[in-house]
Amino acid sequence: MPFKIVIGEPKTRKAYQIERDVPSLIGLKIGDTFDGSLIGLTGFTLQITGGSDKDGFPMRAEVPGPGRKKLLLSGPPGFKPWRKGMRKRKYVRGNTVSDAIAQVNCKIISGEGDVGAILGIQPKVKEEKSEKPTEEKK
Repeated sequence: MPFKIVIGEPKTRKAYQIERDVPSLIGLKIGDTFDGSLIGLTGFTLQITGGSDKDGFPMRAEVPGPGRKKLLLSGPPGFKPWRKGMRKRKYVRGNTVSDAIAQVNCKIISGEGDVGAILGIQPKVKEEKSEKPTEEKK
C-alpha cells in the first residue's frame, strides 16, 4: 500500500505531498531520520514528524509500537481542547510506521536545492481576476 508522504520545507514554509510505495519506511519511529533518496530526494535528509493511519487516527510520539490505543488526552495531537483543563479519551496510533499507516509527515533536516523541481511539482500560478462590471442600481 503506498504512503502519502507530506514533506515540509522549513526554510520556505512550503509542504509537498507525494504518493510512493516505500516499504523501507516501515519500522521507523517518529523522530527517526532517513535518506531522501528512498522517496526520490537525493541529497536530502528527512525526519519523520508524525502521520495518520488508514482510518484517520493520528500518530502520537509517546505511544510505543505500531498499534492503536485509547488514551486520556489533554492536548494535540489527536485532541484539541476547547476549554482550559479539558481532557478526553481518544484513540491514537503508536509512534512506529506500519503497513496500516496511510500518511507520513516529514520535514527536511539537511540538503540544498528546489524540492518542488526535484519532485516535478509545478507551483500554482495565481490567475488575475478580471473586474466584473457592476450594474447600477435604480
